[in-house]
Amino acid sequence: MKTLKISIFAAALGLMSFATLPTHNDPIVKTKTASAVAWKSETIEIGNIPQGTPKSVDFEFKNTGKTDVIITNVKASCGCTATDYTKTPIKPGQSGKVTATYNAANKGAFTKTVTVTTNAEETPKTLTIKGTVI
Repeated sequence: MKTLKISIFAAALGLMSFATLPTHNDPIVKTKTASAVAWKSETIEIGNIPQGTPKSVDFEFKNTGKTDVIITNVKASCGCTATDYTKTPIKPGQSGKVTATYNAANKGAFTKTVTVTTNAEETPKTLTIKGTVI
């Protein structure tokens, strides 16, 4: 029985030698940095809008990084919201925008989102439009 325990212990130690710990050079170790995209506003309250009248809002941002920012994808949460965006690279220090146009077909309060993906951020940014169709 003692021999079995020693054998298991030796095998465990042997397997541990194959495990590696991340170092500062490993690509899986990342440092958190500030975003290169500074949004003027991530939520816009548009108040009351008349039914049947589309309403457009502009989400403006500034490139605060050191490289060009490119918007790679913009997706609305539903078919009732159309989108447009700056399609050229935004140089450092310059601004760009995402335009969302809500088709105010149904009466009542609404909250719609637009998801923006850029080359500057790992996580897409969710922008929100709120209001009431009267």
